Amino acid sequence: MNAVSKKAKLAGHITVPGSKSHTIRALLLATMAEGDSHISNPLPSADCLSTAHAIPLIGAKVELSETVWNVHGAGASLHLPTDVINVGNSGSLLYFLSPIVATCEGWSVFTGDASIRKRPVAHVVDALRQMGAEAHITQPDATGCPMIIKGPVKPGSTVVTSGTVSSQYISGLMMAALLLPGTLHIELTDPKETPYLTMTQRWLEKIGAHVEISSDFHHIAVQGPAAIKAFDATVPSDWEGVAFPLIAALLTDSEIVIDNVDGSGTQGDDAIVSVLQSLGADIDWDKANATLTVRGGTKAKNGIGRLSTENLPGKELHVNLSGFPDAVCALAAIACFAEGDTYIEDIGVCRRKETDRIEVLNAELTKLGAQIEAGEDYLVIHGHAPLNADGSKNPAFRLHGGSVESYDDHRVAMAFSCLGLGLAEGECVDVNKAECCSVSFPHFYEAMNALGAGIDIR
Repeated sequence: MNAVSKKAKLAGHITVPGSKSHTIRALLLATMAEGDSHISNPLPSADCLSTAHAIPLIGAKVELSETVWNVHGAGASLHLPTDVINVGNSGSLLYFLSPIVATCEGWSVFTGDASIRKRPVAHVVDALRQMGAEAHITQPDATGCPMIIKGPVKPGSTVVTSGTVSSQYISGLMMAALLLPGTLHIELTDPKETPYLTMTQRWLEKIGAHVEISSDFHHIAVQGPAAIKAFDATVPSDWEGVAFPLIAALLTDSEIVIDNVDGSGTQGDDAIVSVLQSLGADIDWDKANATLTVRGGTKAKNGIGRLSTENLPGKELHVNLSGFPDAVCALAAIACFAEGDTYIEDIGVCRRKETDRIEVLNAELTKLGAQIEAGEDYLVIHGHAPLNADGSKNPAFRLHGGSVESYDDHRVAMAFSCLGLGLAEGECVDVNKAECCSVSFPHFYEAMNALGAGIDIR
């Protein structure tokens, strides 16, 4: 499927689906609980459905409806998987569930799609070995799945690991600790994506577990075992998904309202609001009513909506994305429309996502005329606003249309589809393999077209 986007104006309200990160945590903890849990506003994305299909293999029962997912937990009867666990495209499921099943006696096998089989698991293997399990990557000289694990792990272990590759397996270890007697100590030498560790901590505390995380995130302690009782939970909206209609409105002569915005602070990606406001973006966040009002172009309060780094120190924007690296695609796209240099830093983990996002963004944005520098853990975008400060056309803005690849990465596909909306009349961006958006934002194109985006699906 191809998605073709061109200049458009947006108006109206949009509600972004529930958070993938929250939905998957809720499903796994409900599986570990005794009794029936009810999860409202779940995200019915491919990754979350992969989780829903996996948890019956370890003893849970799941009933899916449009608005509420019911999970009859395995509780004390949680057992070794009865089949190979195919996580599909979900790194979250892979990294969360593998430590949990390692608490069971016997062999478990994890695999996934072509993308997952390229994602590293050596750090998971090493952590589980430190806990006393056997763990192996099955293919010689490979770094990814298939992965096999023989449990059980030993209780009261101490795991020393970097945390640089991902925070997800750390969250998996924290959840697994609830099934073990004693206290699991995790020592992180270089913690990244720390807001997600806080998210896991709050989930564990919600179900009655005792968790300690040091202020610098170098030390984590989770006390087990925990008698987990069934719970009811409502999944908040997904900030990683909010980013795309947000940038789309800022790139166009638009005014939209994004409803049901999560103001709990459990998703680090909400920092994108302050980042964009530092460029002059016209965004009003009404936390009391859980709405974001976004105005771009001629709809902005100043009638221009120009984004620029001119009021920042050194007239440069420096953003450390170690806490919310999934924002890199949206931020890189909109930085191409901001006058000045944007430095997106500490994003080495982005090379190990669904694809190497640093390389992909560098290659595909360059195709469209963007001026990019890429390093091992950074991107520099030398951006130009379409308009000068006085509202006249800026001759330095040379971004143009073209055909780009999504590399089956949902965030890449959504970012480029939004970028095309801000180009000059007659230009368009054609995104190949755009159907991958369903991984985190089902019906993304329908939702955007309801605002007037006019994205053509072919």
